[in-house]
Amino acid sequence: METENNNLEKALEGDIKAFQSLFAELQPHLKSYLYRLLTDRNDTDDLTHDTFVKAFDKISTFNGDSTFKTWVFQIATNLAYDFLKKRKRWLPNAQDQAKSLAMSTEYIQQLFVMTNQTSNRGRYEIKEHIDFCFTCISKTLTIEQQIAIILKDIYWFSRKEIAAILNKSEGVIKHLLFNGRKIMTDIFDNRCALINKNGACHQCTELAGIYNSKQTKREELMKIEMVRSSEDESREKLYQLRTDLVAVIDPLNSKGTDLQDIIMQCTRLAINEIETIQP
Repeated sequence: METENNNLEKALEGDIKAFQSLFAELQPHLKSYLYRLLTDRNDTDDLTHDTFVKAFDKISTFNGDSTFKTWVFQIATNLAYDFLKKRKRWLPNAQDQAKSLAMSTEYIQQLFVMTNQTSNRGRYEIKEHIDFCFTCISKTLTIEQQIAIILKDIYWFSRKEIAAILNKSEGVIKHLLFNGRKIMTDIFDNRCALINKNGACHQCTELAGIYNSKQTKREELMKIEMVRSSEDESREKLYQLRTDLVAVIDPLNSKGTDLQDIIMQCTRLAINEIETIQP
């Protein structure tokens, strides 16, 4: 803590090395946060760099009303918000469209297999795909709801901190969280076969059957508290179990991050957000 305070004092005086040290400590969370918003590695790298440049350029305006981390996330969020305004909200069936595209396109199927077999981060795990699914469903929300949900439920920012980041009142943040959670809970309840036997989406177990042929689907599923509790817990509790799981996964640094990224690109291609997949 003392070292952090010393670095902050030096950074406020324009010491670039002290600023770099402060920024490096929060960068892993910042990058994973931006990736969940942007769903693109290159865009994430670009906005992380832009955040660094802008934050250092404006470091003299940091007055300590919030933590340094909150202040940096505010800058990053403003940049991401401007970027996302140019894009359309996703529909709940975006993953269905991706599945149809992958099944009808041999090249994409080959990319999936190649990534799984050659990348040291190409493993398939259901837990990581739940994280992927959470990101996809969050993109059906308004930008403000998406940001509030991810900051609060995945990165544990307080409502007061989120209010500062979005420049809104705590009352507005409370409504954003309530409405956003309700929308996501409704979508999960109607779609997710892991928590609803009538759910339309079986993507997790279907992919597990393809990439984890030596491991039974049930064995993999029963490792997940959400599945074990699905018949006994309320929809709100199941949502909480889901966010608890997502919060401990880094979508940019996990055992299956490369495979999940290819699946994400397939989804974005299916909804016409990108024109091609970059292996």
